[in-house]
Amino acid sequence: MTGRAWAPLLCATAIMAVGCTQIVGGDAVRTVRAIDEDSRSPVDVDTVLLESAQMQAVTGAGRDLTAIPGTESKVPVDVPVDMALPRMAKDLPPQCGWVFAETQVFGSEVEEFRKTSYQNPPRGGLISQAAAGYRDAATAQRAFAAIVEQIEGCGTTDSGAAMVGMVTTTPDSVQTRPGNCGRDYRVKSVVLVEVTFCAFPDSVPEIVMTNILANVPDR
Repeated sequence: MTGRAWAPLLCATAIMAVGCTQIVGGDAVRTVRAIDEDSRSPVDVDTVLLESAQMQAVTGAGRDLTAIPGTESKVPVDVPVDMALPRMAKDLPPQCGWVFAETQVFGSEVEEFRKTSYQNPPRGGLISQAAAGYRDAATAQRAFAAIVEQIEGCGTTDSGAAMVGMVTTTPDSVQTRPGNCGRDYRVKSVVLVEVTFCAFPDSVPEIVMTNILANVPDR
C-alpha cells in the first residue's frame, strides 16, 4: 500500500494514538497518575485547558461533542507503533515515530501535563487538547524547538505527506495538515499547547488554541 493510499488511516490513528479512533460510549475517566505533585512550573495547566462545555461551544458541536472515555491523561503517553499500526509499522520511518510518542513531543523536562480528547459522532470528528508546563520559558522554548525539528525531519521522509502533510511554522507555532486531520503547537511563556483534530474545519482548532492561550498568563 502506498503512503498516499494509507494517509487517511494514518492521520486518524496518529492524531488519537494514545486515545481512541472509534466512537465509544461510557464515562470519561482519568487513567494515568499525575506527575505534577512536585511541579516547578509557575502555571497550573489544569487551569489552562478548556472545560467540556467550553469545548462544545467553541467547536460548534454542542452536546454532540463528548469526552472519549479513558483518554484523559496527566502524563505524556507513548504507544508502540506496532500496536497503533500493526500492518504498517515496518513502513514507518524512525523520523516519524514521535507521532505516537508524547514523551518525544513534549520532552523530558515536563513539570505538569494534561490532555483530554473528544469525539463528535454525528460528523466523525475527533479533537484533543493538551498542555505541558515547564519550569521556565527557556525550557518551554527548547521543547517547542524540538518538536518543530521532529516535524521537519518527518516531513523529509517518504511518509511525510501522510504523517505531517503541509507544515506551517512561525517563531511560536507550528501546524501540520495531513489530509483532513492536523496538529497545532503553540508555545507561550512556560506552556506548550497541543491541539489535534480530524474532520473539523481548520478554523476550529485555531479557535480552541486561541481560547487555551488566553488562559496562559504572560510572564
